Amino acid sequence: VQLQASGGGLVQPGGSLRLSCAASGSFFSINIMGWYRQAPGKQRELVAAITSGGYTNYGDSVKGRFTISRDNKDTVYLQMNNLKPADTAVYYCNLQLASSIVWGQGTLVTVSS
Repeated sequence: VQLQASGGGLVQPGGSLRLSCAASGSFFSINIMGWYRQAPGKQRELVAAITSGGYTNYGDSVKGRFTISRDNKDTVYLQMNNLKPADTAVYYCNLQLASSIVWGQGTLVTVSS
């Protein structure tokens, strides 16, 4: 299984970005897909996650600003609104299965004026 993330870039404070992550290969349909981020000098933290049944969970710092969704079993999106400089980080998508976790390559999001 491989994950391909896209959509990062440079945006001004208050702006929006949409990240995408597509999974390829065969995997069990019951799973969790999520986004994590890691800023320089900080630990990787949960941004948002969504189960195959549509249940969502968000990190406290992004609640009300970010929305995670998935349009089928293998693609997940992260809509990021009202971005702040503190959101600057490398964003990673992952796929959590019963016995393994797959990580995609990171995509850099920079929020700066």
